Amino acid sequence: MNTPDSEFDLALFLKTLPALPGVYRMIAADGSVLYVGKAVNLKRRVSGYFQKTAGHSPRIALMVKQVVRVEITVTRSEAEALILENNLIKSLSPKYNILFRDDKSYPYLMLSGHEFPQMAYYRGSLKKPHQYFGPYPNGYAVRDSIEVLQKVFQLRTCEDSVFAHRERPCLLHQIKRCSAPCVGAVSVEDYRATVEEAAAFLNGRTDVLSRTLQHKMQQAAANLQFEEAARYRDQLQALGLVQSRQFIDSRNPDAPHNIDILALAVEQGGVCINWTSIRGGRHVGDKNFFPDTRHDPDPNGQDYAEAFAAQHYLGKTKPDLVISNFRLPESLQEAVSSEHGKAVQFVYNTRGERKVWLDMAVQNARLALSRHLLQNSSQIRRTAALAELIGLPEAELQRLECFDISHTQGEATVASCVVYDEHAIQPSQYRRYNITTAKAGDDYAAMREVLTRRYGKLAEAQANGETVRWPDAVLIDGGKGQIGMALEVWEELGLSIPLIGIAKGPERKAGLEELILPFQNRTLRLPDNSPALHLLQTVRDESHRFAITGHRKKRDKARITSSLNDIAGIGSKRKAALLTRFGGLRGVQAASIDDLAQTEGISRALAEKIYAALHTHA
Repeated sequence: MNTPDSEFDLALFLKTLPALPGVYRMIAADGSVLYVGKAVNLKRRVSGYFQKTAGHSPRIALMVKQVVRVEITVTRSEAEALILENNLIKSLSPKYNILFRDDKSYPYLMLSGHEFPQMAYYRGSLKKPHQYFGPYPNGYAVRDSIEVLQKVFQLRTCEDSVFAHRERPCLLHQIKRCSAPCVGAVSVEDYRATVEEAAAFLNGRTDVLSRTLQHKMQQAAANLQFEEAARYRDQLQALGLVQSRQFIDSRNPDAPHNIDILALAVEQGGVCINWTSIRGGRHVGDKNFFPDTRHDPDPNGQDYAEAFAAQHYLGKTKPDLVISNFRLPESLQEAVSSEHGKAVQFVYNTRGERKVWLDMAVQNARLALSRHLLQNSSQIRRTAALAELIGLPEAELQRLECFDISHTQGEATVASCVVYDEHAIQPSQYRRYNITTAKAGDDYAAMREVLTRRYGKLAEAQANGETVRWPDAVLIDGGKGQIGMALEVWEELGLSIPLIGIAKGPERKAGLEELILPFQNRTLRLPDNSPALHLLQTVRDESHRFAITGHRKKRDKARITSSLNDIAGIGSKRKAALLTRFGGLRGVQAASIDDLAQTEGISRALAEKIYAALHTHA
C-alpha cells in the first residue's frame, strides 16, 4: 500500500486486511519505517496493535502512538515471511525493532582456488572457487586455526605477489610451517592432497584423517622412505596434540562438528546472548551480544532470542547443530534449514556432555551481562556529570565528537574525529582528515580546516533536505588557541553546539587538565575523581590514539615512497617491480639486501643502496 498519509483510513485498512501470512511495516509521519514484523495471519496480528493496546510493552506502545500508515506484503508461507522480515530489518534498521548490530562481517578461514591454494584469514562475501570455513567469532580464532594448520599440513600463507616471485624458501619452510611450493619443493599433486586433508580436518573428519596418515606412514616405512615416514609421524603427533585440546568428544566420529551454542540471559532490564562457536570439532571462541533495550524496560527474552537467531542465521553460513537454552519456533527452524540445503538440527532440552557445554555458555552470558550492566551504569553516570557541567539536560547529551591534530614537526598532518554515542565509543563512525590547506606545523589552522570540512558538509547536507546527525557537544584536544579557531568556525556556520577544550596540565600529567568552556566564559580544573573528567579523558585519549596512528601510517608511506623516488637508478619500472615482488611499501622496507638483489632489474650494488636509504629514514 502506498496511500498518502493524509488519505490513510486505519479503520478501512483493518477491515480489508487479508487473513494470510506476510510482512507489515509501521510508517511514521516523516515516512520512516518504525517497525517491521511478520505474521501467520496479517489481519489478526496487525489489528491487535490498534485494538488491544493495554497489553503492549512500553516499546510497542510508544511505537503505535507514532504510526500514521501501515504497509503490508503477502507471502506464501510463514517461513517466507520470516526471511523477508529479516531482510527488511537489516536494510531499513527500524527504530523499534530488536537489532543486533555488528558492523563487521564474521571472519572465515579460506583455502584459495589457486594451483597451490593459499590458507588465509578472510572477511567479506564468499566467492568461488575458494573454500571457506567458519564463520568464526573473531579474528583471533581464525589466526589460531591457521597456526594449528601450519604445524600439521604446512600450507602456504604468503600473498600471491610474494609467492610468484620467490626464488628460495622463506623462514616458514625452515621451521617446518610451509612445504615451500613457491620453489617446487612439493609437487602439485602432493600439495593438493594435503589441502584435501586440511579441508577434512576443518570439517571435523579427524579420525579418518588420522587413520589415513597412519597408513601412509606405515607404507612409507615399509618402502624404506624414512624421511617421508618421519613427516607423516610429525603430522600425526601435531594432529594428536590438536585433538587433545578439542571441545568435542572425538569418540563419536559421526556427531556434528560444526556446532553453535546460544545462551540467553535476562537481568535488570538488560539482555545478553552468548554465541559459542565450534568449528571442525574445535571450540574456536565465543562472542556476547547486547541488544539495545532502552525503549523496553521489561524485555521479553524470547523475543530477543528469536530476533538474534533470525538475524544471525538467515542469509548466512549455518552450522550443523544449534544448542540453546530457549526454544525456536518451527517456522524459524524451517526457514533456516531451507537456506542450508540440509536440515539444521536444533536442540533445546539437552542432556549429558551437551548440557555441560550449554551450562557453561549460560554462565558466560550471565557474567557478561552483569559486567555490561555495571559498565553501562558507570558510563551513564559519567555522561550525566558532563551534561551537568556544560549546562545541558541529561537526556540531551548523547553524542560527543572529539578532534585532535597529529604531525611530526609539520610533516604528514592528520586530524582525527572520534565519536562517543549512546554511552559508548563508536569506532565505525571515526573519521580521519588529511590536512591540506594549513601551513606545516600550524595546529590552529589545521583545527580550523577539519572543523570547517566536518560541519560545513553537515550544514550543506541539512540545507539540501537530508537527515543529519549533529553532535550534542564537541570536544577539542587543545587550549585557548584551538578553541578560538573553533569559535570562528561556529560563527561562520551559525552553530551553537557546546564546545569543550581540554588543555594538557603541567608536565602533561593526567588529572591536571584544564577545561575551557567558552559558552560559559570560564576555565576550570576538575578533581581527578570526577566522572565528567574521566569521560573527557577517555574520549580525548582515543582521539589522540586514532590521530597519531593515522599520522604515522601517512608519514611512513610518504617517507618510503619519497626515499625510493630519491634513489639514483630507481625509475618507475624498478619501483613497480619492487612493490610487486614484496607486496607493497612495508614489504620493501622489511626486505634484506639479498632479497632486494633478487628483484628483476636490481643489482647487488643497487640493493645495498636501497637498503641503506630506507633504513636511514626509518
